[in-house]
Amino acid sequence: MSIVKCDQSISIDGFSAGPDQSEENPIGVGGMRLHEWMFATAAWARMQSLPPVPETPDSAVVDELANDPDVGAYVMGRNMFDKGRGEWDESWKGWWGPDPPYHAPVFVLTHYPREPVPMEGGTTFHFVTDGIESAVRQAREAAGAKDVQVAGGAHTIAQAINAGLLDQLYLHIAPVLLGSGERPLEKAGNPKLTPVSVIASPTVTHVKYRLEYPKT
Repeated sequence: MSIVKCDQSISIDGFSAGPDQSEENPIGVGGMRLHEWMFATAAWARMQSLPPVPETPDSAVVDELANDPDVGAYVMGRNMFDKGRGEWDESWKGWWGPDPPYHAPVFVLTHYPREPVPMEGGTTFHFVTDGIESAVRQAREAAGAKDVQVAGGAHTIAQAINAGLLDQLYLHIAPVLLGSGERPLEKAGNPKLTPVSVIASPTVTHVKYRLEYPKT
């Protein structure tokens, strides 16, 4: 059965992005520190054609996420797609260049309409102006029997949890204190989170949770 899922690197004080997002700091000031564990893995070295490094449990996690055959569509917020606010700069097509890493339909939450943006490699960005429920519904339709991945950012993840739409949350908890920024679990409601797997290393702790929601 297909699910809606999310994986995020976060600091131990709960931030998935630092403050002051800009073109120079796409995930906020200090935000790249949350991903240093990934950049040190053998899996990342293979993907970037870097000199080999030893295999670790963290490398197996990166392989799992990068080569997940079950994801058929993505949902993300405007702030994850774009450095701007307000009306669209139509020349902006995301942070990732002509061949974004998604290779599937991506549904971007926004208050401003825009025509779909097809990219190389099978990625097409669709812009959704009527809320998280609509974005997830459209992503499910596009994904068919596959899963939907909520890519971020923090407010979009919180909206998905608040709406009872997220089935699985995979957190990669880095030993970093950011102090400020964006917290995906702030104002995310009160679901029941059950750990289903834990992988620990000296650089990060990976905890996969199943989410259940109170009956209304």
